[in-house]
Amino acid sequence: MILTKRYKEHILKGKFFEAHEALEEYWFPRRKIKSRKILVVKGFINAAVAFELKKRGRQESALKVWQTYLKFAKLIESNDTLFIELKTFIDDYGQNYLFK
Repeated sequence: MILTKRYKEHILKGKFFEAHEALEEYWFPRRKIKSRKILVVKGFINAAVAFELKKRGRQESALKVWQTYLKFAKLIESNDTLFIELKTFIDDYGQNYLFK
């Protein structure tokens, strides 16, 4: 998925709002669909929001939103190679960025 590549590039550049927007482009028109995949994408959007909140000095809010990401990340299944790869990236980034 091209959007996940753009998402990761924005995260690495510290452009968390743009990362959020990259996935929201996919998620927003589908947000009312009750599907595991849509909820997982929503989780990755929340991860970007958590990073943006941290960037703005709002650590407590960032950690609350990070918990929402973790809730949705649990929905990733073992055959979701793309999501597993993205989750590994976000988890590592989050540990280094949010918890330093």
